[in-house]
Amino acid sequence: MKDNWNLRIDTSPPFVYIKDFLSKEECQNLINIGKKKGLFKAKVGVHKGILNKKLRKSSTVFLYPYDGMSDVFKKLTNAVISLNNQFYNFHIFSFNEGLQLTHYKSPGEKYGKHVDRAMNSAVRKLSVSIQLSDPNSYKGGDLCLYESDDPIYTPREQGTLIMFPSFALHEVTPVSKGERFSLVAWLTGDPLK
Repeated sequence: MKDNWNLRIDTSPPFVYIKDFLSKEECQNLINIGKKKGLFKAKVGVHKGILNKKLRKSSTVFLYPYDGMSDVFKKLTNAVISLNNQFYNFHIFSFNEGLQLTHYKSPGEKYGKHVDRAMNSAVRKLSVSIQLSDPNSYKGGDLCLYESDDPIYTPREQGTLIMFPSFALHEVTPVSKGERFSLVAWLTGDPLK
């Protein structure tokens, strides 16, 4: 009897990255734009009307093309389309939520284990994180992904772009010294099929 399932092997990596995607000057410019616009305490994890204050401790601000970000949006769009075509082949639409500048500071700001999807919201398919801070300026604050109990640490070099499926379990570990800035975005698309 012939097998009716046309199964394919999943060869996609847990994450992909581009070193030196942004220069030190571009990273600092993004931090300055975010600070000027004003950061607010991040909120996440509302379940049954209760906010989970232990999951995330950080400040954020959303940035859009009209915030002087047009060139960043274009550069980022070209990069993620190329990476997606090489490694994931997801049907993606856009960054319809804007770009989120995130600020973690010591002692202990973090974003606990989570996935970047939520019921009754845009279908996030790919998550992007760009390391804006010099890794020597802070301790902790690692972006880790999980395929088992053991964390997979992503690169920390300033200007590095990291992309991974939005349904991947990940976290930003507590910052124990200094402060860390990152730029985060989500690529949305059709429901996964």
